[in-house]
Amino acid sequence: MGGDELVAIYDAHARAVGATTRADMRSRGLWHAAAVVLVLSGDGGSVYVHRRTATKDVYPSALDCWAGGVVAAGESPDECAARELAEELGIRGVTPRPLFVWPFTAGSVRCHNFTYEVHWDGPVVHQPEEVADGWWTPLPLLRRRLADDDGTFVPDGRLGALEWFRRYA
Repeated sequence: MGGDELVAIYDAHARAVGATTRADMRSRGLWHAAAVVLVLSGDGGSVYVHRRTATKDVYPSALDCWAGGVVAAGESPDECAARELAEELGIRGVTPRPLFVWPFTAGSVRCHNFTYEVHWDGPVVHQPEEVADGWWTPLPLLRRRLADDDGTFVPDGRLGALEWFRRYA
């Protein structure tokens, strides 16, 4: 995604209030939103974890257990969740189930994360520009890895997954 891509701008209360370019949003540290989808195996026992490419604009080469991205201008979080799931992992034909919304701030990053989940046993096809590698991870192992906070996971993805474990697992 280029820096001239139009993204939705949000206020501190998770309401869409306008649009600007991705580059402007990043440079000014504006509130924005992301839709992120946790992909569980059909039996619910594993989560799909992937490594981000080295060219990502934030957290390059980090591990993440959420497929997702920034909500585009004129797009709802629900639409973004389905789009990102299809783009990043090639998963289509399922409707992401909304879970919870939570704010994440770190340095100049200020983002409302709209979280979703799907159950999937079909093929996973990586978007080569965004996903370097991926694999299924059993829930107990993922919980231990996230609790360690060794810096290998995307910070907001790690915190969101820990919240998911607290609420649902």
